[in-house]
Amino acid sequence: MKTFLQASLILGLAATPAAAGDLTVLTAGDQNMVDYVNDYLAPIFEKENPGTKVRVVGTGPGDAGSQKIVERFDAQSKANVEKWDADVAVVHEKFAGPMVKDGYLESYRTKIPSGALVTSDKAKMALGSNVDGYVMPMFSSQTAIAYNPALVPNPLKTYEELVAWAKQNPKQFGYNGIKGGASGVSFVMGWIYAFGDGDAKTLMNGPFEESETKKWDKAFAGLKDFTTNATLTPGNAGTLDMLSRGEIAMGPVWVDMFYSWKADGKLPPEMKLFLPAPGMPGQPMHYVIPAKSPNTALAEKFVALATSPKVQAEGIVKRFNWYPGIDVKYVQPELDKASWDKLFVDISPEDLATKAKPFPIAKYNSAILEAYERNVAN
Repeated sequence: MKTFLQASLILGLAATPAAAGDLTVLTAGDQNMVDYVNDYLAPIFEKENPGTKVRVVGTGPGDAGSQKIVERFDAQSKANVEKWDADVAVVHEKFAGPMVKDGYLESYRTKIPSGALVTSDKAKMALGSNVDGYVMPMFSSQTAIAYNPALVPNPLKTYEELVAWAKQNPKQFGYNGIKGGASGVSFVMGWIYAFGDGDAKTLMNGPFEESETKKWDKAFAGLKDFTTNATLTPGNAGTLDMLSRGEIAMGPVWVDMFYSWKADGKLPPEMKLFLPAPGMPGQPMHYVIPAKSPNTALAEKFVALATSPKVQAEGIVKRFNWYPGIDVKYVQPELDKASWDKLFVDISPEDLATKAKPFPIAKYNSAILEAYERNVAN
């Protein structure tokens, strides 16, 4: 127990066990993730389950937030704690596989009603790791190409068409390389999926083969030429800002950021999106239930509520401009036409089904970024 207490203090998380009737939710991500549970999910769940109190602990943004959750579970496992101090956790995709491998998670998806509403491969494989049954996607964030239709009257359909357009319109395409934001990283990964001589499915699902990394030379030579003709932006927000000021006509963005900027009046309302074939990566956040949750049945009810069509429509789509974690067809009946049109007209459900790709598995991801630094950034 001493190990667990020390680890909890190091992580800056309360080690006090939850009271009976409490449901403790750990969430990685920005403060809006904590606010979402506190302000929206918790009141609904507490009303449906009288006497239950939802406690939410934010562990911080980015991978570091999910890493803290892993460390917390690891410490309790090594200390042989009978019942852990969390019931539900929200983690980034890349952490789900290692948590399954280490035996930290409950297999629960088939036990809840909304589990049958998910057929996405992202609920089965997480960056090459089999997580089938152990995760429920909270939402899926997706990248796409934003463009100004006054300057690009016809939306492009493929990476090949984008390359041809950029040659005819120098410096009008902007992206942040691989620095300062994952929208640029996603664009680069999509480029390798499109132009690499290897098998894109191998990059997404593994296994890792060193020989596969030798098949990207031509793709990176093309990307270097393309980047010479592009405008480098200072990050995710920087791309959107340059689009809003007319400094570029097109660039990769996170879809939820794009719509939030439009809602706040920071982007012209006429700006639009397209998702080029063969596709670009996005990533889900996953609900997981610890293997030694003190309230497993209650935790399953919580995730079932959070991934129900009504909550996915009201909480995920309308509040955050995220794509739902469950299949879109189950969410559409819960959405008004304006909310549906906002997210699913430029990029249709069919586009998402065929072109929304996962990021490469970790080793390929690192190898592509290193190759970009060698071949493009220098």
